[in-house]
Amino acid sequence: MAQTQPTTVPKLEDPKIGFNTYAERLNGRAAMLGFIIALAIEVLTGQGALTWLGLISP
Repeated sequence: MAQTQPTTVPKLEDPKIGFNTYAERLNGRAAMLGFIIALAIEVLTGQGALTWLGLISP
């Protein structure tokens, strides 16, 4: 006996919370921006991130 297949695909809304495409893309962009800013500050000040945090002395 052959099974019938659905003819339409339901349109589901993106979830408002949790892991979704928009949230992951936004998080990735924020991480890249933060990394570039951290590198720029290190180059401009000559001190590393551990020095900024006060974990080691300059």
